[in-house]
Amino acid sequence: MSRLLVLVLALLLPAAPAVAAPTGWTVTGPGQVTAEVALTSGRLTLAVKRQGRTVLQPAAVGLTTTAADLSQGLTFTGRSDRVVTDRYAMTTGKRVQRTTRMTETTLGFRAANGSFDLVVRAAQDGIAYRYVLAPATITAEASSFTVAPDAKAWLLPYNAWYEANRVRTTAGEASGDFGYPSLFQAGQDFALLTESDVDGRYAGSRLRKSGSGFQVVLADAQVQSTGGTPWRTAIVGDLATVSTSTLVDDLATPAKYTDTSWIKPGKVAWSWLSEHASPSDFARQKQYVDFAARNGWEYTLVDEGWSAAWVPELIRYARARGVEILLWMRWSDLDTQQERDTVLPRVKQWGAKGVKLDFMESDSQDRYRWYDAVLQKTAELKLMVNFHGSTIPHGLARTWPHVLSMEAVRGAENSPPAANNPVQFFTRNVAGSMDYTPVSLETGTKEATIAHEVALPVVYESGWTHFADGPEAYERHPQALRYLDQLPTVWDETRLLDGDPDSHAVVARRSGDRWFIGGIATRERTLRAPLSFLGSGQWLVETVRDPATRADVVRDRQVLRSTDTLAVPARANGGFAAVICRYSTGLQTCDQPIRQVPRTTLTVTPTTTTDTPPGSRLQVAGTFTNGDREIRDVSLTAVAPEGWTVSGPAVTRTALAPGESVSGSWQLTAGTEIGPVDVPVVATFGDGVHVEQAVKAFVPPPVPANGAQVGDLPFMSESNGWGPVERDRSNGESDGGDGKALSIGGVTYAKGIGVHASSEVSVYLGRGCEHLTARIGLDDETEQPGSVAFQVYGDDTPLYDSGTITGKGAARPIDVDVTGVRMLSLRVTDGGDGKNFDHADWAEPTLTC
Repeated sequence: MSRLLVLVLALLLPAAPAVAAPTGWTVTGPGQVTAEVALTSGRLTLAVKRQGRTVLQPAAVGLTTTAADLSQGLTFTGRSDRVVTDRYAMTTGKRVQRTTRMTETTLGFRAANGSFDLVVRAAQDGIAYRYVLAPATITAEASSFTVAPDAKAWLLPYNAWYEANRVRTTAGEASGDFGYPSLFQAGQDFALLTESDVDGRYAGSRLRKSGSGFQVVLADAQVQSTGGTPWRTAIVGDLATVSTSTLVDDLATPAKYTDTSWIKPGKVAWSWLSEHASPSDFARQKQYVDFAARNGWEYTLVDEGWSAAWVPELIRYARARGVEILLWMRWSDLDTQQERDTVLPRVKQWGAKGVKLDFMESDSQDRYRWYDAVLQKTAELKLMVNFHGSTIPHGLARTWPHVLSMEAVRGAENSPPAANNPVQFFTRNVAGSMDYTPVSLETGTKEATIAHEVALPVVYESGWTHFADGPEAYERHPQALRYLDQLPTVWDETRLLDGDPDSHAVVARRSGDRWFIGGIATRERTLRAPLSFLGSGQWLVETVRDPATRADVVRDRQVLRSTDTLAVPARANGGFAAVICRYSTGLQTCDQPIRQVPRTTLTVTPTTTTDTPPGSRLQVAGTFTNGDREIRDVSLTAVAPEGWTVSGPAVTRTALAPGESVSGSWQLTAGTEIGPVDVPVVATFGDGVHVEQAVKAFVPPPVPANGAQVGDLPFMSESNGWGPVERDRSNGESDGGDGKALSIGGVTYAKGIGVHASSEVSVYLGRGCEHLTARIGLDDETEQPGSVAFQVYGDDTPLYDSGTITGKGAARPIDVDVTGVRMLSLRVTDGGDGKNFDHADWAEPTLTC
């Protein structure tokens, strides 16, 4: 054909129509949930359907940066699809072994000044989407969710520690800001809205009712994104699907490390709620340890008030009884890298197994970066973590498996109404482990019945379950305690048997070959647990329920089959709990033996030393004696403190009979770090039982030079009534360095020590000094001065006492003979007037040596 003919035909024939760019996309998951994305007039929306029914109506999608508006003027650039499958294991949660399969669609869009990918995933239990873009400063997200106005809603008025009561309303009537997770019911379908995979690469968010929808509002006005956002997540399905979903974890970043053998969930004895002053009482904490040991509980948590002076000894006491210690801290104790690098290794060296970190109270990007940093450091040290005053779980326990629990709930310490308990299972606990601190038998409001309380650690999942009451309360309820002693805190399977967010929840959880059921109700009703999840054959069902009046639970037993339904009458705010195991002829109980550690003794020589200078040698010996039954795999050794060295092998025995002993001796060389040092002698046996005693050694600093200022010397020990001891400034508030210049009676002093009664500072003199001179008094910065007494001790012998000093006034000069003193202690005691502004100064404390 000639070129001329081709040209003629081209002119005569009609042109082929242009192919229109697609404006709608459907992402179909492996189940019955689909996401529908639409592009209309340059704006994106996303809707969610289940079985063809609209659960979430079309709602805006997009975001803005400092450089571009990526919420309008959008054009489509391309699509790609893949299937995401994953198998992973958790250390906590509804089930430890997880399998997930999701359909993923990536849709590309361009605006005038930028572009992004919208990544949408659809799973059996919901949908999620996130934005992927070049590093940018995000100023807002258009992301929102729209629910039918008449949809029921269970919402959490927002605060950054997530401890408000949930409110029951409708999507249309709701107003204000709400924290995740937010639950809605549209007809027969439920949607639980939350976010996943949030860390220091972004900021947290909340939902704000805006028009007919719920707008995602970022915690910061600007967020520095390195290339993407968290998953905006909607868990969708019937109530059973939503409440047992693992979608938040499925979407999270996989674990940062693979060795999780050191991570141990368990039951925790906790004293703070029932007796606030008890964490400062060493003797009382030992009683909690003894109680935990008797009942096979794995941990004791020492909350606010513990002292470094006795915690190491408590840890040794507990570990010898098979109990590990967890320690409470404020997040601000670890808010710098230096603090994380000093405080956490010290806690680890003492032998603590984990920390409870409190009062973060922020969803900002800076605070999330703190989470990242503290989790990295605790993982390195193999310290487990519980976050209180925190954000909600966002899949954090998958990324960092040593996160055993998080609070983010109005738990027992805040006396929540019992009517608010069922909804927590269907909302907050879906996102991850929830430290509600359950089972308040004699503390708190006592609004819930005993059986309701006993059911809570089954209904609520938490890798560490901190029990809220004291030993004596539990022992006055022996049947309740018997049930608690059998409870695991890690589950292989979870099922919702019956429930409604407003009224009740009946939950079954499996651990190994036993099932545990917890049922709670807000009003009088018969709670029902269909047993169809059990296998064939007969099953022994032991139930604990309420008697007619508030008292210890009553225990029943019966043999049932999977075709039966367990029905238990419950009072208002009542409940029941059950344990189920396969029945065999003659079986009387599902109880398993409680782990009891054999009693042993370990003695060391010497028990204390005076001075062990750097590089000098210390000979230590230990004898480990078995108690009343044979133990196996015994090892006895001395452990070198950091910077020290030890010579001499561990002494081992395959077995030790009752009453038999093993002994060893080791030589240690002192390190250069000055101050008190514990030199541990450690015996281990059996399944990781750890028995330890320490030789109290001391590495001395040099004897002070003549004219030395006490405030310039290293403190061998220090304690303070409020905030840290300050050098060359007054005591301020709780932070170091926040005091003013030392000033007494209008005279300012350049050198000295600022304290708050009651306080004590000890320095080493090495018997090389003769006199201490100083000027003492209450600091001028105090607006409401209290009363104090200044005291000087030499080797625990009183050398000087000022008597009570009241109010402001000129400084008093003192001159104290310290001849022959090895350790000098400067103490300030409270004068007893009830005022709490006892800011006391040791001005120009000078030594003659």
